[in-house]
Amino acid sequence: MLTLHYRLAAPDGRDWINTFGHRPATLTLGTRQLAPALEACLVGMEEGATGHFELPPDTAFGAHDPGRVKRVPREALQAHVAADVDLAVGDAVQLAGVSSASGASAAATVTAITDHDVELDFNHPLAGRPVVFDVQILGVL
Repeated sequence: MLTLHYRLAAPDGRDWINTFGHRPATLTLGTRQLAPALEACLVGMEEGATGHFELPPDTAFGAHDPGRVKRVPREALQAHVAADVDLAVGDAVQLAGVSSASGASAAATVTAITDHDVELDFNHPLAGRPVVFDVQILGVL
């Protein structure tokens, strides 16, 4: 188990997750709390260590799979999204009553909207993109 601060960002510096300056994270390696490629960066790091890792496209969250982009009729989607949600391109949505392969609620990013359909991308938002992973190990149990 590790207690750490970490930052996951795009190469342009835009943060995806950043615990620095906030409450640190506590993770158990091997439980898929982080992507396997990110966990691999942490293996062997000792308390007090810091690291900066630049992961190429397709590495941290896998390749972007066009087969995981789906068009869904707006009417069908409304049954799985709260009634007061007004969808916009770029929104991340949790689909109530729809499970992913792991059994968790399915999550997707809205990539296009028409009068009749909504296009949903079920890939991780960072799939196929390079990422920067900065870490500071605060404790190792």
